[in-house]
Amino acid sequence: MTNPVAGSYEFIVLLSLAFRSQIDTLHLRLSEAGHAEVRPAHGFTFQLLATNGGATGNEIAEHLGVTKQAASQMIEFLEQRGYVVRKPYPGDGRGKLVVLTDKAWDCINKTEVVLTELESKWAEFIGQERMADLRLSLRHLVQEAYGGVIPNRLRPVW
Repeated sequence: MTNPVAGSYEFIVLLSLAFRSQIDTLHLRLSEAGHAEVRPAHGFTFQLLATNGGATGNEIAEHLGVTKQAASQMIEFLEQRGYVVRKPYPGDGRGKLVVLTDKAWDCINKTEVVLTELESKWAEFIGQERMADLRLSLRHLVQEAYGGVIPNRLRPVW
């Protein structure tokens, strides 16, 4: 079989396609589970809010690598659909803290179930041992890239 990707960047293309196939399947399943309006960028926001117990609009913008206006639009979108609420920022009555609602946590929980199922399917396809080796190799590559640690949050690539 001929290599469909010319050049020396096949590895990154294959990683990207593998990631994309998982995300596309995830969002199809989330849609079927009642979360049709959730998009991949929202997942990055949910991750930030879940790990930090909330965030300001500025923190969301910084995390996503977007303008404050774009983050504000996303927050508004998610708030209108019941995924987040804005609460007074502790110690600063003017600021707002964006936090997840039960609906967002339901989406996060469903995401974990779907991703676990998808990973299991991959393990069935390539074998448990090869899947464990793949995970370990990727972990080592990421640690090498980030000075020996694995970052605790994933940021989108726009």
